[in-house]
Amino acid sequence: MAANEVINDVKHRMDSAIASLHTHFKTLRTGRANAAMLDGVLVDYYGTPTPIAQAANVKIPESALIVVEPWDKSMAAVIEKAIRNSDLGFNPASDGKVIRVPVPMLTEERRKDLVKKAHGMAEESRTAIRQVRRDGNDKLKKMLKDHTISEDDEKRALDEIQKLTDKHIDDVANVLKQKEQDILAV
Repeated sequence: MAANEVINDVKHRMDSAIASLHTHFKTLRTGRANAAMLDGVLVDYYGTPTPIAQAANVKIPESALIVVEPWDKSMAAVIEKAIRNSDLGFNPASDGKVIRVPVPMLTEERRKDLVKKAHGMAEESRTAIRQVRRDGNDKLKKMLKDHTISEDDEKRALDEIQKLTDKHIDDVANVLKQKEQDILAV
C-alpha cells in the first residue's frame, strides 16, 4: 500500500463521516414536516425491527403533517405506537388505515434541546474524523518502520492527512451552523 492509497482511504472515510452527519441531521425536526424525521423509528414488522419507510408510505401533504400509510393495514397500530414511543415528541392519530402525525411548532425549550442534540451529533462526527486521522497516521508510521515509504513521503502524507482533517472539521462546523440556524428560525 502506497502513501497515496492511505490518503485516499482517509479522505473517503472522512467524507463518509460528513455524509453520516447530514443523514443524522435529517432526523432532527425544524418545525417543518420531513419524511426523514421518522427514519430512526423502528417498528416490529413480524418480529424484525424495521424502519417505518420499509413498512409504509410516508407522505408530507402539508408543512405541518406527516401521513404514514402502512402497506399492511394490520400494522397501523404498531406503527402508531412506535412513533408515539419515540423521543421525537409526536402525537400520532390513526383511523386504522392511515396514521396522521401532526408536527407541532417547536417551543423555545425544545429548540434548545434540538440544538444540544445537534452539537452532540457534530462532536461524534469530529471524533470519527480524528479517529480516521489517527488510523491513517498509524498506517503511515508502520509503512515507514517497514521501510515501504521514505521519511519524506511519510511527512508529506502526514501533512496531507492533517489538511484533510482540518477541512473536514471545518465542514462539520459549517453543517452544524446551518442546522442550528434551521432549528432556531422562527
